[in-house]
Amino acid sequence: MKRLAALAAVALLTACAQPSTPSPTATPPARPVVFAAASLSTVFPTIAPAQYSFDGSSGLVDQLKGGARADVFASADKKNMDKAVEAGLIDGTPTMFATNALVLITPADNPAHVTGFDASLTGTKLVVCAAEVPCGAAATKAAQANGLSLRPVSEETKVTDVLGKVSSGEADAGLVYATDAATAGAKVTVFEIASAKTDPNTYWIGVVAGAPNKAGAASFIATVMGEGQATLKAAGFGPPK
Repeated sequence: MKRLAALAAVALLTACAQPSTPSPTATPPARPVVFAAASLSTVFPTIAPAQYSFDGSSGLVDQLKGGARADVFASADKKNMDKAVEAGLIDGTPTMFATNALVLITPADNPAHVTGFDASLTGTKLVVCAAEVPCGAAATKAAQANGLSLRPVSEETKVTDVLGKVSSGEADAGLVYATDAATAGAKVTVFEIASAKTDPNTYWIGVVAGAPNKAGAASFIATVMGEGQATLKAAGFGPPK
C-alpha cells in the first residue's frame, strides 16, 4: 500500500514538472499593398510597414480602374476618393484621417524676390500641380479666393515633383502642401496662404474592393487612425475635421 502511494506521488510530481505547451499566438496579417497620395510618401512608411505605391491621387484611381491590385487607397482629397467610391473601387465607407494646407515655396534665397501669394508671382517661373491632382485643385481654389490668375510654366502630376523643382532652384516658386515644405527644410522659404490654412485639403482612406488582404488592410487603417495620428501630427498634418 505504501509502495502504491509512493508511486502515485512520484507520478504526480512528474506530471507537474512537465513544461506547459505554449498557447498559439495569432499570426499578424501580411503586409498590405497601399496606394497612397505622393504627399504621404515620407510619413506613411514611418507609421506602418506595407508595400507602398505613391503617386498623384487621380493617377492612383486610374490605376485601380485599370485593374491594379491593392488593399488600401489613401487620397489627398475627397474628390478623388469619391471617384473611387462611385466606380465601385472601395468597400464600405472611407474615413477622413488628416488635413493638409497648401503653401507657397521659393528656393531658400528667393531669387525672384517673391513676397507671398500675391502679385509678386507675376512673371516668375511658377510650378504647380496639374488641375486633376488634389494639390492642383487646391491651387486653383486658393487663386480664386485671393483674386489671382496663376500662369505656371509647368504643371506636375505629383506634389513631390513641384517640391523638387523649387528646392533645386529650377523654379522660382511652387505650390505644395505644408508637410512637403517641411521635408525640404532649409532648402526652401515658405509663405503661408491664409485661405488655404482655414480651408485645408482633407485626406481619406478606405479598403479597396476585392482586396486580396482585407485583414492587412483593416489593420493598417486601424493603425493610421490610432497611434498613427501622433506621427501625422509630428509631420505637420492637421487632425481630421
